[in-house]
Amino acid sequence: MMEKLFGIQAKGSTIPTEIIAGAATFMTMSYIIFVQPIILSGAGMNLEAVFVATCLASAAATLVMGLVANYPIALAPAMGHNVLFVIIATTVAAQGAAGEPAWPRVLGAVFIAGCVFMVLSLFRFRARLVDAIPESLKNAIAVGIGLLITLVGLEYAGLVVDSESTLVFIGDILSPHVLLVLGGTLFIAILLIYRVKGAILWGILATALGGLLLGIVKYEGLVAAPPSLAPTLFRLDIGGALTVDFLVVIFVFLFLDLFDTVGTLIGVSERGGLMVEGRLPRIGRAFFSDAFGTVFGALLGTSTVTSYVESTAGINAGGRTGLANVVTAALFLLALFFVPLVRMVGGAYILEGQLPLYPVIAPALLIVGVFMMAGVRKIDWDDYTEAVPAFFTLIIMPFAFSIAEGIGFGFVTYSLLKLAAGRGKEVRPFVYACAGVFIILIVLRRFFL
Repeated sequence: MMEKLFGIQAKGSTIPTEIIAGAATFMTMSYIIFVQPIILSGAGMNLEAVFVATCLASAAATLVMGLVANYPIALAPAMGHNVLFVIIATTVAAQGAAGEPAWPRVLGAVFIAGCVFMVLSLFRFRARLVDAIPESLKNAIAVGIGLLITLVGLEYAGLVVDSESTLVFIGDILSPHVLLVLGGTLFIAILLIYRVKGAILWGILATALGGLLLGIVKYEGLVAAPPSLAPTLFRLDIGGALTVDFLVVIFVFLFLDLFDTVGTLIGVSERGGLMVEGRLPRIGRAFFSDAFGTVFGALLGTSTVTSYVESTAGINAGGRTGLANVVTAALFLLALFFVPLVRMVGGAYILEGQLPLYPVIAPALLIVGVFMMAGVRKIDWDDYTEAVPAFFTLIIMPFAFSIAEGIGFGFVTYSLLKLAAGRGKEVRPFVYACAGVFIILIVLRRFFL
């Protein structure tokens, strides 16, 4: 039955490999179930309810992706989108009636954007968009995502810290948490050299054990009862979001989710060898699964759900089918009951005066960043109409901390340079359209948000 449902052998995988891959993906993205509640609580949402909503939405969306699209690409609330959610909610709250929370309206906007996504997926709009993206930009997107993951890993490790004079600076390399991350990264690299299956998963577990011995990771027990979902369940205000002043908000969520999803699917699929002749089979189903996650998550009480670049960890552990997603989804559900155990792996290490660190997760993110660099050699660096847009795409992502911004800059510069070179016919209409939309979005964000 497993073979009929997932085609495991046909894709060159095995059930044990898929299980390891699903666990590896979960380990690398488990931080979101703790980070998400902390961020959304800044908008006045109940922290414990958001925790439950995040686990359930991630599990449901990941399961749908695995069963419907048969891809090992897990989903969860998007980093960056959650921060935007809080910014909009606090801005609207400041302009509205005193004491009236704004987050239900923003949640309603997320829900509407998800519904529009679902309709677009049925009409293959997003599939056409992926097909229209030039190969140079596809590869640049993958590399840019890798650089973004690397930056996150360096921040989580404490290897890169903020600086007033230079924005960023090297951290204390001899501090225990940095040494733990470096040791974990080298351990994973050695396992990869010897082609050990599940190298990333074993590296995470070894890093967690080292963290326990160093006192960086705290043992907090194994089992805890899941909190109540009631404070956020069905609390979205759809009517409040269907107003003229909120149309821009809906458009922003829609546009960002579109670009983030396309970018992530391309990057992860390119690295995992899931593409066939430059295209991703069953991409409409993958997009539908992504849209479902956003709609379902908004109903439960969490921000935009999207495909996760950390899925590359599972793919590099050997995952090739939706069975890996079934495992990841099951672990998200188990996380509801094993909160202390999950916190040990994805929990934050707090140092005074610094952002929260995640030293157990950091080695996996750094190694995933290495994996994602492969596409840089496929870019035609001798053709500046291809090289310059690719450069903007891959460099803006980490420096602006946004996949969507990187893709937008790539589309705009690609369109302009092709026109300037008298080669405008090489550009697909979708690329021109998205470049125009990106420019419009910049104007709207500048004057209306």
